[in-house]
Amino acid sequence: MSNRIPMTPEGYARLQEELRRLKTEERPAIIKAIAEARAHGDLSENAEYHAARERQSFIEGRVRELEDKLARAEVIDARRFAGEEKIMFGATVRLVDEDTDEEVTYRIVGPEEADIAQGLISVQSPVARALLGRRAGDRVEVQTPRGVRHFEIIEVLYV
Repeated sequence: MSNRIPMTPEGYARLQEELRRLKTEERPAIIKAIAEARAHGDLSENAEYHAARERQSFIEGRVRELEDKLARAEVIDARRFAGEEKIMFGATVRLVDEDTDEEVTYRIVGPEEADIAQGLISVQSPVARALLGRRAGDRVEVQTPRGVRHFEIIEVLYV
């Protein structure tokens, strides 16, 4: 498996913004908080100091994680597939659940961007894997944690 991480331009920009915020806002603020807590004396019983150090550790870990993900990102702009009938990474897909007649819309994104509440599903998810390569009008069967589901693909968009 490649160690590249597929990502939409929007997902890449979100990670870049989080990294910028951590480096330019959070990191300086926590360094200041640690200095202030140190000024209060005995560090062994200084809860503010220990909380600030814990937060600093979290921030530094997240900075390293974001830098790694951004370095390995393979940004794929789905708009370049406009007019494509087959479902690929970045597609927005309208489906109807044949068991409930419920219509759902999903966008297939990278694993770092997935947010089911926003209709963003990971390219690695069972639903996305079942959809890849299919077209509008196709029917798919998907093994999900809630059991087998049947969908009909209504529309495929690249926006």
